[in-house]
Amino acid sequence: MVKLDKIYTRGGDMGETSLGNGARVPKSAARVTAYGEVDEANAVVGLVRLHTAGPEDAVLARIQNDLFDIGADLCVPIVEDPQHPVLRVTQNQVDWLEAQIDTFNAQLASLSSFILPGGTPAAAFLHQARTVVRRAERQVVHLLASPDEAVNRLVLVYLNRLSDLLFVLSRTLNGQGANDILWVPAANRGG
Repeated sequence: MVKLDKIYTRGGDMGETSLGNGARVPKSAARVTAYGEVDEANAVVGLVRLHTAGPEDAVLARIQNDLFDIGADLCVPIVEDPQHPVLRVTQNQVDWLEAQIDTFNAQLASLSSFILPGGTPAAAFLHQARTVVRRAERQVVHLLASPDEAVNRLVLVYLNRLSDLLFVLSRTLNGQGANDILWVPAANRGG
């Protein structure tokens, strides 16, 4: 359990922070950037939830908790240490996302165009959350490509599925897609 008695520590005043294993790294480190972007995605999901209720809100609440799991996973490099197990994202969490995608997408008409972000406030914020998740995903790809970083590959898979689910949920919260704003290619070229 986490216990925070004091909010400021002054430990970051020189531009460094501690990872979950106690290692000190620059605040600009790729790992810190990755879990910071996951945190930003979580904040945007929180904004979405101001405009949701029912089953969609329950899904988003679970996603917020999972995003904290991802942050915890990313802040501790993978090192085999059975004496000190750490929180890692699991295949079960990815499977749950896929089941949600399938459930919500089954209620939507097929797309004949790309969708522009917008519609209801919840849908618009979901599109924003989706783009932040995609940015976090790109940062995790960068970490995975680094020979000096050990990262749980399921974090990448989770983020990839999450962006898909956020897209499907945006359509769901846009009146099952009825209020989606469709892209019209070259609509404004005529002058």
